[in-house]
Amino acid sequence: MSSNETAAAPSVRQRVTGFVENGLVQRILLALILLNAVTLGLETMPVVMATVGGGIKLLDKAILTVFVVEIALRLYAHRLAFFKDAWSVFDFIVVGIALLPASGPFSVLRALRVLRVLRVLTFVPSMRKIVGALVKSLNGMLSIAMVLSLVYYVAAVMATKLFGEAFPDWFGSLGASLYTLFQIMTLESWSMGIARPVMAEFPYAWAFFVPFILIATFTMLNLFIAVIVNAVQSMHDEDHQQEKDDQHADQQQLAKLLQQLQLEVAALRSELKTPVQNKGI
Repeated sequence: MSSNETAAAPSVRQRVTGFVENGLVQRILLALILLNAVTLGLETMPVVMATVGGGIKLLDKAILTVFVVEIALRLYAHRLAFFKDAWSVFDFIVVGIALLPASGPFSVLRALRVLRVLRVLTFVPSMRKIVGALVKSLNGMLSIAMVLSLVYYVAAVMATKLFGEAFPDWFGSLGASLYTLFQIMTLESWSMGIARPVMAEFPYAWAFFVPFILIATFTMLNLFIAVIVNAVQSMHDEDHQQEKDDQHADQQQLAKLLQQLQLEVAALRSELKTPVQNKGI
């Protein structure tokens, strides 16, 4: 490879990077993702597919081709740095799944091509922040989930021993009790469907169900929300602090420029005064 080609390669890569990251290109890709979401939904409608199925499939392939070209350009622009960005890797996997053959052992994964719609998260900064907050809150959510699991286990053992013999379908085994308690936690027909029939047999069963709902539904689930909200607030504070740091850095740079300008003006004044003094002598 000649020296001219070596010198030209970085400029080509920079132009490709600028093209891919151009605001207009990003908006076009976002529009294609939303259009692709519509076509994927239309593919689930037999009447629509019987009428314009060929056109929908052709449009889907055209959009997929654009996505593949975009990923290829990003790979060329960023090279190995492409795989250091989690969102880029996500885009690569989502588009790669859509390229799997429709038949054979991987045909089941073709159903996952609807994940292409999730690429919207990559192009909308506010959505990226929400996902980032969820990832950041995983440690706290895991701790709460462990506490909730412990509460579930204790409550399931108690329910199996208390109500299992009279209500084997709901509490006859540990697994059945866990599922029933999950239904109660979601508040889906918990009172008329489960609690009241049990209370007809065991009048004081409310003393079990009410504390369980207060702990599992209202307390624990609100803790999940609190952890997520705290993560979002933390990310917002970090962004705000970053903006302050950037402003402070700009102010420091401006102060240095002003100081340098003052020194240059002072030096210029001294140079102008020196000839006058020499002339007087």
